[in-house]
Amino acid sequence: MQSATGAAKAPRHRSVTGTRKTVAALFLLPALVLLGALVVYPIGYSVVRSFYDQSGDGFAGVDNYQALFTDDGIRTALKNNVIWVVFAPTVATALGLIFAVLTERVRWGTAFKLVVFMPMAISMLAAGIIFRLVYDQDPDKGVANAVWVGVHDTFAESSAFPKAHPGRKSPLVAENGGFVTGATVRAGDPVALPLVGVAPDQLPDGAKRAVAARAEPGKVTGTTWQDFTRGKGVGTLGAPDPDELGYAGMRIEAVEDGKVVASTKASADGTFTLPASADGARLRLPASNFTEPYNGLDWLGPSLVTPAIIGSYIWMWAGFAMVLIAAGLAGMPRELLEAARVDGANEWQVFRRVTVPLLAPVLAVVAVTLMINVLKVFDLVFIIAPGSSQDDANVLALELYRKGFAEDQPGVASAIAVFLLLLVIPVMWFNVRRLRREVRR
Repeated sequence: MQSATGAAKAPRHRSVTGTRKTVAALFLLPALVLLGALVVYPIGYSVVRSFYDQSGDGFAGVDNYQALFTDDGIRTALKNNVIWVVFAPTVATALGLIFAVLTERVRWGTAFKLVVFMPMAISMLAAGIIFRLVYDQDPDKGVANAVWVGVHDTFAESSAFPKAHPGRKSPLVAENGGFVTGATVRAGDPVALPLVGVAPDQLPDGAKRAVAARAEPGKVTGTTWQDFTRGKGVGTLGAPDPDELGYAGMRIEAVEDGKVVASTKASADGTFTLPASADGARLRLPASNFTEPYNGLDWLGPSLVTPAIIGSYIWMWAGFAMVLIAAGLAGMPRELLEAARVDGANEWQVFRRVTVPLLAPVLAVVAVTLMINVLKVFDLVFIIAPGSSQDDANVLALELYRKGFAEDQPGVASAIAVFLLLLVIPVMWFNVRRLRREVRR
């Protein structure tokens, strides 16, 4: 009886794999030691340190946690983290879903997936450097502004003479951002409108050597040109010289009693002709001739820096979302989709009422994973945001670094770390609970 009882109790000392629990514990011990040293101890130390002052000797109570809601930098970081959590995972997951569904219908879908997923092979540091250049304010350097300026200039004409202004012998005076003649003009009497201030290489490509306008009966004629010849003592002020170029495309208006009675544009050699209605009017070069060229958006300025950085994050992680969703899409029962189409549903209805509900578990995994990831985002913000906008783009992970190292406030930094942990735990709990539910099914 005793041997039978002992034989019956023997399996209790074995693990589910049949290995003795002592042996299993010995194999797990190195991993447990590393886990404790690299995860459990730092977390515990951070919790304890968060209750001490800057020196680490005096007990500060909850003062460090109060700073989380009173310090302006931390409050800005918290607000930005909310923006990150709401928009970054949502947009990345939505794009991943769209890419995964659409690439199923094209022959080159695999190549497209490879291109979209490729940014995942780039480190956050490299991606930050890339997008710091992409968002450069200068359209000649920044791709974003180069495209934006190109689109803008397609629909809105840009000025060719932003720095032009009257010279010493010019009859023009400043008015409302442009220039106007001090006296009225008369038909048959050519008008000279000399300007300076435009670099020769900035003049329009079609500009030709300026010539003096000829008088025409019943019409107002004149010339507008760059009244500057290189070389000391060379050239005559107020008259076109052989080496001086006309202001091709300069808009000239005849204004009488505050109303424009005639207008024209200068030809390649700077000459222009106005009809008889301009007789007795004053000539005006409107402000549109001299506006600064459009240089695009200030992507890294205070108002756009956070959306710009979120855009770079989505560029990196949309491929991750696409791959996971595509895997879920591959395992979806195709007969359900075909049944919906047979019942008369169009492709949008199939997508919205069949595909998306069936992919809901995968979408939840992707969204939750990205939420945890964005709560810890640091690299992109630190690298992309310039010093002038870093306060506006601040996030909790970056503020933790700044408090701990730049401002020497380890207690507040530890409190931020604990606060971040508390924010991540509910998301992790939700994910674990959902995975357990899936296993039971």
